Amino acid sequence: MSLSRRPRRLRTTPAMRRLVREVRPHAAQLVLPLFVHEDLDAPRPITSLPGVEQLPLSGVRAAVEAAAEAGIGGVMLFAIPSVRDAEGSAACESDGILNLAIAEAVAAAGDQVVVMADLCLDEFTDHGHCGVLDARGNVHNDATVLVYQRMALAQARAGAHVLGLSGMMDGQVAAIRDALDEEGFESVSLLAYAAKYASAFYGPFREAVDSQLQGDRRTYQMDPANRREGALEAALDEAEGADIVMVKPALPYLDVVADVAAQSSVPVAAYHVSGEYAQIEAAAANGWIDRRASHLEALTSMVRAGADIVVTYAALDLAAWLKEDA
Repeated sequence: MSLSRRPRRLRTTPAMRRLVREVRPHAAQLVLPLFVHEDLDAPRPITSLPGVEQLPLSGVRAAVEAAAEAGIGGVMLFAIPSVRDAEGSAACESDGILNLAIAEAVAAAGDQVVVMADLCLDEFTDHGHCGVLDARGNVHNDATVLVYQRMALAQARAGAHVLGLSGMMDGQVAAIRDALDEEGFESVSLLAYAAKYASAFYGPFREAVDSQLQGDRRTYQMDPANRREGALEAALDEAEGADIVMVKPALPYLDVVADVAAQSSVPVAAYHVSGEYAQIEAAAANGWIDRRASHLEALTSMVRAGADIVVTYAALDLAAWLKEDA
């Protein structure tokens, strides 16, 4: 049989496949989430996230140094306070656990790692929602944005390089950008969780932050059925001044990642969320799939769809595997 085109020619050997590979993820694209618990004095494993721990404040520096040694691009800080209230007050306190963790991380990072901080109230409120509630128990958009502005200033004063705006309130990006610029923090970057879906894949994360949530977040996080709305949200956030836009979760929404990447003039991130990570870990622990190959394939798919940055709990392992493969 005579064929002028035989695509298999470019698959014949590992060297050939490496040579023609279209997508090449690298460690500098990766961001590692870190959970800091105010009441701990030693790391505590998170049962539903194998290999991930809640850290005491004293453990932040070592974790950031490990990230720098691995060559990953950044860390994203989340925190669990001792005391929660309806307003999430601890989020705005200069000596609150998240802001203390930011300062520790920045001191350890130097110029090697970008320190990102989650800017949302869900870890700090006693009702577990991402904002303050009105008299009927609904999240009040504009009142919440005012709190986000105060929280942003506290994080900027603590030294955060990037603020991760994950609350999905309308107008939050513009309001936070204005608040930062008015106080002289023009160089602090904003990563907008632009298309954040009300997903079933967040379960292990809620254990990680000791979530107090009752009910759901469907009035402010997006409906999983909506694709075009994801592109709309990203476009709005970019217009409001977002320096990076993110899609969350990643694998069930690769179509949205691709849509956002096609239209965006700023970097695009994807969050490989807790449930996605836990699925791989659980299946690998049972011997059903290859752990390394599965994490690398998931990462490759996100980058192939258009993600410039990937937030993942497997960041340290992925960095090591990518180095070995190189």
